[in-house]
Amino acid sequence: MKKYNVAVVGATGNVGREILNILDDRNFPINKIYAVASSRSEGLKIPYGNGKELEVQSLDTFKFKETELVLSSPGSKISAKFVPKATKDGAIVIDNTSHFRMKKGIPLIVPEVNPKDIFDLKKKIVSNPNCSTIQMVMALKPIHDLFKIKKIVVATYQSTSGAGKSAMDELFHQTLDVYKNKPLVAKNFTKKIAFNLIPHIDEFLDDGSTKEEKKMIEETQKIFKDKFEIFSTCVRVPVFVGHGEAIYLETEKTIDLKKLISNIKKFPGLSLVDKKIDGGYVTPDESAGEDDVFISRLRLGANKKTIGLWVVADNLRKGAALNTVQIAELIIKNKIE
Repeated sequence: MKKYNVAVVGATGNVGREILNILDDRNFPINKIYAVASSRSEGLKIPYGNGKELEVQSLDTFKFKETELVLSSPGSKISAKFVPKATKDGAIVIDNTSHFRMKKGIPLIVPEVNPKDIFDLKKKIVSNPNCSTIQMVMALKPIHDLFKIKKIVVATYQSTSGAGKSAMDELFHQTLDVYKNKPLVAKNFTKKIAFNLIPHIDEFLDDGSTKEEKKMIEETQKIFKDKFEIFSTCVRVPVFVGHGEAIYLETEKTIDLKKLISNIKKFPGLSLVDKKIDGGYVTPDESAGEDDVFISRLRLGANKKTIGLWVVADNLRKGAALNTVQIAELIIKNKIE
């Protein structure tokens, strides 16, 4: 098997470190691996695999001609600057930021959901969807295939890791400060996050929704190539890792629950844990470190053309790093250059 020269950009961040772990866990065919980040991190040693370390190189001076695949998660503004340079040097970039997701000619891919879109790769850039979008479309795919979705209402419960390490630190320190009876200072969030919920992720738009809510709508429609109606409310919660979503769907066809359950169980990357007993469901905390997206609380509506479900996943793994690596595997499998 051919081996590849791979660069991980944003290697010192939550997602970048997880990408490195997953590349090693999945025995990705690597010839040379480069950890790339801002000049502030240049020279830093970060772990890679069992007992190995990589020395971080500066994005400002890194030569992408030495790479074939770039797995990128450095932030939108940084991706906007470096990705065109990397592709000009011949690398294929899988970008985990929002910058390229809705641009024409750039596929937005969840490999279990729309793998054939990899053949639309014309500009050497593939976009990784938003974490909350990924776990939702994974859960929607077996439903849409059988009964054709026409409307989605979703409320997300998103962990602090989705906002970066400093946001996780803020939750940790605020929690300690509550017990120490100290005043809580909000830096990464608009209000305190400890013992609280914040119905606000990303910037507000003119219509009152947020960018995060808009991302879920537009990205889902792009992935499914369908303009079905979607209403999204995104909420930040005091959890370190793992996103939850409460989803309500309306379908065009009557839902056969037994047929749907059978389809979910056969669908790669999905796990159904739906016992009608105390604790017979999966929580965000339990999804941390897991590759699968978990579905619980399946409930049919009265007319059997509506259904509710609870969906959780590790937002750093399937919601970001794992999906990125799976796209790279899809590129290799289909010999796309």
